[in-house]
Amino acid sequence: MNRKQLLILLVAAAIMAGAGIKLYQQRKGNWSETGSASGKLLKDFPVNDVTRITFRQASGELNLEKKDDTWKVRERADFPANFDEIRDFLRKIGDMKVTTPVEVGPSKLSVLELLPPEKGAQSGTLVEFRDKAGKVLTSLLVGKKSMKQAPANAGPMGGGGSWPDGRYLMVGTDIKSVCQIGDPLNNVEAKAEPWVAKDFFKVEKVKSVRVDYPVASNSWAIARASETNDWNLAETKPGEVLDVSKASSASSALASPSFADVGLPNAKPEDTGLNEPTKLELTTFEGFTYQLKVGKKTPENNYHLAFQVAGQFPSERTAGKDEKAEDKTRLDKEFQDNLKKLQEKLNQEKKLSAWTYQVTQWSLDALLKERKDLFVEKKEEPKKEDAPK
Repeated sequence: MNRKQLLILLVAAAIMAGAGIKLYQQRKGNWSETGSASGKLLKDFPVNDVTRITFRQASGELNLEKKDDTWKVRERADFPANFDEIRDFLRKIGDMKVTTPVEVGPSKLSVLELLPPEKGAQSGTLVEFRDKAGKVLTSLLVGKKSMKQAPANAGPMGGGGSWPDGRYLMVGTDIKSVCQIGDPLNNVEAKAEPWVAKDFFKVEKVKSVRVDYPVASNSWAIARASETNDWNLAETKPGEVLDVSKASSASSALASPSFADVGLPNAKPEDTGLNEPTKLELTTFEGFTYQLKVGKKTPENNYHLAFQVAGQFPSERTAGKDEKAEDKTRLDKEFQDNLKKLQEKLNQEKKLSAWTYQVTQWSLDALLKERKDLFVEKKEEPKKEDAPK
């Protein structure tokens, strides 16, 4: 290569570098119109004005709405939404920064799954933020997750593999705003499960349990005289010995139950199995009575469940013999404080009984045993060896 050729190459390289810098500055300028100088995804996002969030995909739609100062899930018959999740999501969107602007043409949007939901395949999730008048404050089209590849020799076991480390998105319909962010936004989809509030009923200090199956011979009931007494099986037959560990597991199964989702408002009883349910009744030493109906399992192995709760609590405390005046004042206050807590618990759980649920299998399996499975297993006696002849 002679000196003249080298000079031509250097000039060409300088021109290309200058063009690259100019293109980067243009892209940065385009972003400054939407975001801010600090690299934020959105400029002046009005977090406090948002009263409705819509997630729209080709497969469906989900709406979170603020009604009477309470966030609710429209597609779950206005079941309470998880306020903490919504608050954190809005803050995340307001603070989110662009990791990398992405130069892309209209024909390449499908590769990043940034087509609008009505386009079907290779489309993204449209997220709309609206105010109380229904006006769209801003919208995002959330597309494909970006993946990070681990080195083949990473970790003590080697391995490799990949995981999501971000996501591609577009502000509104502005193709110049396409970028990659450093958050995979895993809960951005038209599914209710991540957004419903997980408050549920709790059955504690259980006094009795009754399980009635459609097949009567599978039904059973247990009870105890106090919290420290042993459990007794009703109508015990000769040779039947109640397994106390199984009875204890059944009685404590609903001390902290969990549900995966709220039942669909238009679900038919024959589809959920709640038209011919297994019925459960649990009473507690505090005065609560819970009546549950358990139906079929979902494809995800969750049970369909409906429940009702009632409570009868003594309004006054019976004073002890030779009770001192100063003790009476303290004990009366403790009694009234506890009575208030019981009434609040009852009122809250009654509100939750307006919906049906899809309850996790592990929450009910200990209760949904048939009568024959409650007994101590009989050990087979060793066979006697034949006597020598």
